[in-house]
Amino acid sequence: MTTKPAAAAARATVYGYPRQGQHRELKKAIEGYWKGRVTADALRSTAAELRRTQWSRLAEAGVHEVPTGDFSLYDHVLDTTVMVGAIPARHRDAVSADRLDGYFAMARGTQDVAPLEMTKWFDTNYHYLVPELGPDTVFTADSTKQVAELTEALSLGLTARPVLVGPVTYLLLAKPAPGVAADFDPLTLLDRLLPVYAEVLADLRAAGAEWVQLDEPALVQDRTPAELNAAARAHRELGGRTDRPKLLVASYFDRLGEALPVLAKAPVEGLALDFTGSAAANLEALAAVGGLPGKRLVAGVVDGRNIWVNDLAKSLTTLGTLLGLADRVDVAASCSLLHVPLDAAAERDIDPQILRWLAFARQKTAEVVTLAKGLSHGTPAIAAELAANRADLASRAESPLTRDPAVRARTGAVSAADTRRSQPYAERAAAQHAHLGLPLLPTTTIGSFPQTDELRTARADLRAGRIDTAGYEERVKAEVQEVIAFQEKAGLDVLVHGEPERNDMVQYFAEQLTGYLATQHGWVQSYGTRYVRPPILAGDISRPAPMTVRWTTYAQSLTHRPVKGMLTGPVTMLAWSFVRDDQPLGETARQVALALRDEVNDLEAAGTSVVQVDEPALRETLPLRAADRAAYLDWATEAFRLSTSGVRPDTQIHTHMCYAEFGDIVQAIDDLDADVISLEAARSHMQVARELAAHGYPREAGPGVYDIHSPRVPSAEEAADLLRTGLKAIPAERLWVNPDCGLKTRGWPETRASLENLVAAARTVRGELPAS
Repeated sequence: MTTKPAAAAARATVYGYPRQGQHRELKKAIEGYWKGRVTADALRSTAAELRRTQWSRLAEAGVHEVPTGDFSLYDHVLDTTVMVGAIPARHRDAVSADRLDGYFAMARGTQDVAPLEMTKWFDTNYHYLVPELGPDTVFTADSTKQVAELTEALSLGLTARPVLVGPVTYLLLAKPAPGVAADFDPLTLLDRLLPVYAEVLADLRAAGAEWVQLDEPALVQDRTPAELNAAARAHRELGGRTDRPKLLVASYFDRLGEALPVLAKAPVEGLALDFTGSAAANLEALAAVGGLPGKRLVAGVVDGRNIWVNDLAKSLTTLGTLLGLADRVDVAASCSLLHVPLDAAAERDIDPQILRWLAFARQKTAEVVTLAKGLSHGTPAIAAELAANRADLASRAESPLTRDPAVRARTGAVSAADTRRSQPYAERAAAQHAHLGLPLLPTTTIGSFPQTDELRTARADLRAGRIDTAGYEERVKAEVQEVIAFQEKAGLDVLVHGEPERNDMVQYFAEQLTGYLATQHGWVQSYGTRYVRPPILAGDISRPAPMTVRWTTYAQSLTHRPVKGMLTGPVTMLAWSFVRDDQPLGETARQVALALRDEVNDLEAAGTSVVQVDEPALRETLPLRAADRAAYLDWATEAFRLSTSGVRPDTQIHTHMCYAEFGDIVQAIDDLDADVISLEAARSHMQVARELAAHGYPREAGPGVYDIHSPRVPSAEEAADLLRTGLKAIPAERLWVNPDCGLKTRGWPETRASLENLVAAARTVRGELPAS
């Protein structure tokens, strides 16, 4: 199909970009600041240089309008909390004393003050800091950061568009502050918040902004009439002011649905819509509301969340259809490119043939620019790019890597019996209690222990050839010995080997499964300075050999206490990878589940009595629209049961979830049929324990009493108080005591102190229980 030139030249833009820098310079500078090795001025200088480099490269690539304000030292929602002055009372003194240290105190906490709660950004693996609001919250505008970054970009001679979290999304993401009634609705603060946004917009206009983008992704979720009315009021009020820049309201991650006509009618100059995946329904919906006459449409036709090359011809067809639905159509990625790695060209270990299939942030930017050129000047102007793209797509479709007949035959033979344990939970629990002999309120950890500098050095030395495999394994053995010895001395009941051999809870397994690709430089921000390298799921999955049995059985040989086998579940293996988009996710999940089933069975055969299959991503992968959830939860819970149902009744199956809103999926948690589940609960003050109780959850649970995403050490009494709260919802015979999450990112001194306090808390509360 030949696309005719657009009436007005289409512009290329993006909504945001990876923050870390080519060599994770931002992470190193921030962590250096925390350790006192980098000054505040040096940190700010590093951040400014990264922004300048990022904007300049975007402009050089052909992006006509660069985003500002999306860059963050920790989290863009936390930046919004600062912008609107919603500083929690417990952090105000720290922020007043030093803005930078106070900012990090809100994110990470201090020994004396707890941080803001952290949870997942919609259905991504990015974590944001949850705003805490109440009826007494007073908002005050502070546009310092937003104006400064706009000014930086304009000084480079660039056209820049500040990006702000929209007011409705900000309030919908917020929670009642501690001490505020749980039924308080932050959206009731909208009329108090809008004047602050108006002031920030006026400041940005005065600083030279022609356009400002208001991100409202919360509107792609199911919203009540009251919430939709609030969205209409917010954008009507902000759009009706004269002292503002032009407004571009952006949504992404899914279809807008009933919110689309609300935004289409708003007195704003433009909308930015996602047209990828399920959000492709926005195209038909936009036509149904009569389009956007007189307005700008920024069309997100390049997938900003996955790493496969775009089908340029298909995207051009979509763009051509959109030309008749708006005054002008510009081209963008579907969302911020924060969610993908920086540059596929940096990957030297991936087969060049396969590398052609991949597009990271820089390659996606080039795709956006190419599409804008084709839309502006017609398909002949990009004939060479289209031909190369067709060849890349064909190369992937025809590759033998993507299909393994043996794997497909095995998944096709799965029966319902393969997804059920041989006995009901009550009978399994009796067998497990007799076999394990654990006390009431048994203590354990989630799996990983601190990854020491010595261990990281040894891993780097192995990659560089400075030590051989035998030397590296001696280092790993020493770490396992130290972890087991500490846990025994501390008095933990169910031990772990600490995972010193693992680089990441998904990547470690991906490197041992067929069908996965690993990157060397594919870092993506998870939260703060925590970056991960999601593997790429490119083909059919199988397990050539055992992956964890050796180190688990070695750890068990060092102790008489049970040692958990530690695996990552099938949904998380998908959610924290870049998944293939050429077959249904449920089919891929079944392949991964069968590979894990083999591993679980081998662990049991080697004498492992407790196996934990982590599924922290079960909630984050939940579709944003309720209508899509039942089908997802069916295949997701089936995949977990398929991976865990081949064991004896006396083998105890654990799972773990963290940093998400669990209330939406309590039935799915039940449907997993795990014997024990551990969940994040410290920052949310045991909310999940109450949710499990309200559901009537019948199995054992360990709501966390130690927030591992903060460097502070909880006291024994603090942990005991959380346990007492947990006991109000979960009976002692079914309550476990554990941290919120793994300890990989923590240091040994705080880990030792915190776990010793955790064990002390369990002993204290055991002593308070009535005698049986």
